[in-house]
Amino acid sequence: MRQAHVFYKSSLAGMINENDDGYTFQYDESYLKSENSKPISLTLPLQKQPYESKILFPFFDGLIPEGWLLNVAVNNWKINQRDRFGLLLTLCKDCIGCVSVLPKEN
Repeated sequence: MRQAHVFYKSSLAGMINENDDGYTFQYDESYLKSENSKPISLTLPLQKQPYESKILFPFFDGLIPEGWLLNVAVNNWKINQRDRFGLLLTLCKDCIGCVSVLPKEN
């Protein structure tokens, strides 16, 4: 199982996990209690219960670069282009916008 921390600006917003059944995303409890918390996406509104999906959530998949930039990343890091979660973990540490994804260290 692979996991990553999801940050909104500099605040830990939640965790995304890949498991045998697909993917889960859950907001961090302290993030939910914060007065300034905002959803990371309109498709993932703030809620206590985890979100589950058989495929990588479209919002997270949309963070992965496309075109020539994706090709550069795939060739440099030797990541299978179909490994969307691996691409997310490798390429989305410093995304354009407010959300970043950092792999959880074991």
